[in-house]
Amino acid sequence: MTDSLYFIIAGIIGYLLGSIPWGLIVVKSAGLGDIRRIGSNSTGATNVLRTGNKWLALVTLLLDISKGAFSAGLVLFLFPEHLVAMQGALLAGLFAVSGHNYPIWLKFKGGKGIAAGFGVLLVTTWHVALLCGITWLFIAIIFRYSSFASLTATILAPVYAYFFATEYHALIIGILAISIFIRHKANIEKLWKGKEPKIKI
Repeated sequence: MTDSLYFIIAGIIGYLLGSIPWGLIVVKSAGLGDIRRIGSNSTGATNVLRTGNKWLALVTLLLDISKGAFSAGLVLFLFPEHLVAMQGALLAGLFAVSGHNYPIWLKFKGGKGIAAGFGVLLVTTWHVALLCGITWLFIAIIFRYSSFASLTATILAPVYAYFFATEYHALIIGILAISIFIRHKANIEKLWKGKEPKIKI
């Protein structure tokens, strides 16, 4: 298999798995309607939490993390001996986050990529995932803004990858970080205006 074909297959696998709208499925299955009609209209775990059901939010969080992890992991499993196996896994992860953020089934309106992106990091570079998790927790405890903690961890992720992984990791994770920032435009505006709701820790 050529590298080009390998990357195309990895991208397709990542996008299709990433575009499964778990938040929408979980909330509808619980009989609570369409998650896209409340809060930020996102299908992610943070918006699911706005239903008032913490368990549904936790389930959504774990499922969103798993689809990012599974996308990258499946490519590694299917093509373990490919010379650029890890590069393909990272690409699959990037497309999984793109699928999560812009699912074709929901008119390209999905989540914001944090959980799915974290899942990708867990499989492709677990130590960067650990550093991002610690960063999120530290910022969240101090400032009590989930979005600010997420954005801080996101912007530091490619920096961590540069020092603790490879330049290719840093490049792909950097692109991933940019896509996440784009989806957080409304949160950034609210943070700037002091209107972003705080979290209770």
